[in-house]
Amino acid sequence: MSVFSASRRLALRLGAAAALTAALAACGESAPVFKGSDISGTQLGRGMELSDYNGKTRQLSDFAGKVVVVFFGFTQCPDVCPTSLAELTEVMKKLGPDADRVQVLLITVDPERDTPEILKQYVTAFDPRFLGLTGTPDQVKKAAASFKAYYAKAPTKDGGYTMDHTAAFYLLDGKGESRVLANNNIGVDALAHDIQALLKD
Repeated sequence: MSVFSASRRLALRLGAAAALTAALAACGESAPVFKGSDISGTQLGRGMELSDYNGKTRQLSDFAGKVVVVFFGFTQCPDVCPTSLAELTEVMKKLGPDADRVQVLLITVDPERDTPEILKQYVTAFDPRFLGLTGTPDQVKKAAASFKAYYAKAPTKDGGYTMDHTAAFYLLDGKGESRVLANNNIGVDALAHDIQALLKD
């Protein structure tokens, strides 16, 4: 299964919630118009409890007041993950001073190989403000389930493995509420637009 098809299926599953949110917004105050899919009200990520690369336990409440961008990936990912993190680096540059009110979180889907030390070296190479989160296999599974994110081992010919996983950005507002699901190919300008909308919301 490709990461792209998994992302499309996730977007479809959340489509009904987004439609309901849009209908409710039409009756009240005007809601922000996002470039990504509006998933307000889905409460994704509520079950997240992982450790950062410094060994500190992290929950979404730790980042209150900040827009949080969550991405599932792994350090040995050959293409999607480094490309997505490089894109997020450009987004942070584009945001300027507002970037200090944004927290990017990479949640590893490969906790067996992604030690805290490896995670730290990997994510901070893109931006020193980025955090990498890991945990036991069960903790990672629970966190992924709370975001309705997919991941699975995919054996390789050399006897090793790679990881298939959802390739999407989850944007959460300063209250920890899931608001936007953005495909990983949405682009820097669109991502910056949606983050700025949440910073003003």
